[in-house]
Amino acid sequence: MPTTETRNEKLDLRLTPSAKRALQTAALAANRSVSEFVLESALSRAEETLPDRQRFGLSAEKWKAFQAALSRPPRAAPRLARLLQQPSVFERGKI
Repeated sequence: MPTTETRNEKLDLRLTPSAKRALQTAALAANRSVSEFVLESALSRAEETLPDRQRFGLSAEKWKAFQAALSRPPRAAPRLARLLQQPSVFERGKI
């Protein structure tokens, strides 16, 4: 998590003893402090959550191009079609 910002904000959490143990165990497994583990995990989740909630704008010309791209028929993908016709490793029972 590279950043040039100084960490001077604080966030307090109330949690159950079992939740704290789970975080401590996970942080230990990740070779991180609990604070680092929680911060990295929370920021990762925030990055997953936010993209579909952010707005962006397009010029009229780019909007038309975007709409045209969505309206075009999909390109043929024969390798993907073959792959989807084969049983997966889970269906074959072999990994």
